[in-house]
Parts: sequence; structure tokens; C-alpha cells
Amino acid sequence: MILTKQKRVSHEPAFSKRQTSQCRPLSQSRNVAPYRNDVVGSFLRTDELMTAKTKLNAGEIGQDDYDAILKDEIGKLVTKQKENGLHAVSDGEFSRVWWHLDFMAGLDGVQWVETENFSVQFKDAKPKSHSVKIVDKIDFSDDHPFIKAYQILKDCAGDTPTKFTIPSPSMLHLVACVRDVNYKPIELYQDENRLYDDIVAAYVKAMHKFYDMGLRNLQLDDTSWGQFCALDKKAEFAERGIDFDKLAVDYVAMLNRIVDAKPADMQITMHICRGNFRSTWFSEGGYAPIAEVLFGTCRVDGFFLEYDSERAGDFAPLVHIKDQQVVLGLVTSKTGDLENKDDIIARIKEATQYVDINQLCLSPQCGFASTEEGNILTEEAQWAKVKMIRDIADEVWGE
Repeated sequence: MILTKQKRVSHEPAFSKRQTSQCRPLSQSRNVAPYRNDVVGSFLRTDELMTAKTKLNAGEIGQDDYDAILKDEIGKLVTKQKENGLHAVSDGEFSRVWWHLDFMAGLDGVQWVETENFSVQFKDAKPKSHSVKIVDKIDFSDDHPFIKAYQILKDCAGDTPTKFTIPSPSMLHLVACVRDVNYKPIELYQDENRLYDDIVAAYVKAMHKFYDMGLRNLQLDDTSWGQFCALDKKAEFAERGIDFDKLAVDYVAMLNRIVDAKPADMQITMHICRGNFRSTWFSEGGYAPIAEVLFGTCRVDGFFLEYDSERAGDFAPLVHIKDQQVVLGLVTSKTGDLENKDDIIARIKEATQYVDINQLCLSPQCGFASTEEGNILTEEAQWAKVKMIRDIADEVWGE
């Protein structure tokens, strides 16, 4: 019989070809996001795109020429994703430098700033020293650059479902207000509740704009929860007088207000990460510290969870999952080494001690290029991992 998280007893789902005929009715395919085989969203920038970006920055080509190359490369990426069995295609985040700062800096009332150091310290790597600052009322307007970015993806995708990623609303508060040790609120936001209200309103506007353009699969990327999992980071917050427990509740409240405002046929997922820059990371720790408040009370449709290393802990915190889908990030995007397929299948089976097999999906633990520099692996290795995930999903869920 199928395992339920209430009973937590062992079972044998469709984990091998020889078991397919008797067990497959228990494990089901899925036709809405998140999919049984999925990806976080970003892909390695192509050589053609990186060359064009260099020429643009040097003034050797104009913006129109660059945009034409960008659209062409996104078109090729869309084709490649379809060839590798992805159910929804992304733009690979080709239109941006950072996975998060570009979107936040495009909001009204938020501006780019240069800093001496990036706000977190990665292991053995140093990103560009960029951040954002809240300088006026936060809002989302029709001149936001991500509207153009999504339209390019939509044009390239045609009738194929699309997936679009933006940073979680928590990230704007975390980057501009929490990580900045010198943060002082502007007069408008002396009352922090007003700041939360305006962030929510801006995200609701953005969500509905993308929906009107055809998007049904929106992913919110978030490293705040990865930091909250890390006991050393939590201690640092406490030393500065930051109430971790209140912050977690406030962030879930923001997320739920946005989810509750979404159209009925739109799926909103969240990707939780512990840092991803040039194959490095900045925090570690299992999900236990945040599981009850996040998994138990956040109403997103699914969680993309990093589970490719011991830094993410075990599956036990998944017992707090309600009716959300859980996309197990068991395949690393940080190296090109291809995982053993049987090992991945065994770990999926292990996770069914806490979550029903039909609430589980599979993906890489993060994107392949959270910044334009990308992780340290080849495009060939990237696509080999995407294909392996599809093959495993076919074996386990009948995709």
C-alpha cells in the first residue's frame, strides 16, 4: 500500500522497472507545476551570449543588437529544454546579472548600490559588490525590466508552458533591511508594517501583470530561510537584536498574502537555497529550525528544497509539510559529476517516510547559474543532469 506521512510505514513504490506494472498506479504523473521532473530555472549562459554582453559593455554593439542576440539564445535554450523533457521552459535568467538584485532594483523606490563587500561571504569565492537600497515608496510599474524579459520568453516559448523566477518578497527585506548592518528606515517606513504592506502590494501587481501576459508558473527564490537554518547565522542576528522568530512569522505572512491574491489557475512555488555562486555556498544547516513555521503554515503550492549534500540535513523536517508538493533537490548543480541514478532513487524512497510519493518531485538543488558567471561545470554536464532527472521521474512516477 502507498505510504502516508501519517502512518509513516515502509512501502515499495515504483522505484524499478521490474516493479512498474504492479506499483505504478500508486505513483502518479503530474500536469501542473511543480512537475515530477523539474529545474530551478537558471542555466549556464552560452558563449554567444557572454561574448555579446562583453561587447555591449565595451560599447562595441548597441542595446538593440544585444537584445536580438539575447532573444536568439533564449530561443535556442527553449528548444534545448523541450528536447530534454521539461514540461515548462524558463529563460534561464539570461536577461539578468543576478538571480535577485535585478528584479528588486527594477522596483519603484529601490536602487542599486555599490558596496565594499557582498552582503554574505561565500566559501572561496567573491561576487560583485552590489546590493539594493530602499529610497522611496516601493511599487511595481509597467516599465519594470522583467516585463520585457518575460515577453521575450513568451515569444520564444509559443504554446509551451513557461516558468518565470523572481526573488521572494522576503529577499527585499532581508537584503535591504536585515543584512545591511547600517540600515535606517526612510521616514515612510518608520512603521515596518507599512513596508511589508507595500512589498506585498508590489508583488501582487507583478504577479497579476505576468499572469495577464500568460504566466501560470511563478517561482519565488529565497535564501532567507537557508540563513535561518544556520545556527551561526541565527546567532549573528540575535547579537544585533533581530528577533528571528518574529522575522520568520512576518515573512510567511507576506508570502501568504501574495499567494492568497493569486488567480486560481496560477501555481506559486518557492525555492529555498543556502547560496549558489561559482559552485560555492554561504550557509548550512537542516530545515528543522524553520520547518514548523514555513512548511506548516506557508500556503505556496510547492517547495524546491536543496538536498544535495549533508549541509541540508535529513528528511525528518518534511513531516511538517501539509498539502504542498516537495521538489527534492537531490542532484547538485554545483559540479558536473553525474550522480548514481540508483542512489537518487533510494533517497526518494527514504523521503517517503515523511511525505507521500505523490507529493514528491525531483530537480537539481539550485539553478546552474544564479549569477551570469555560472557554476563550474560544462553545458554538456548540465544537460546530462536534466536528462537523468527526467529518466528517474519516468521510472518513479511514470512521466
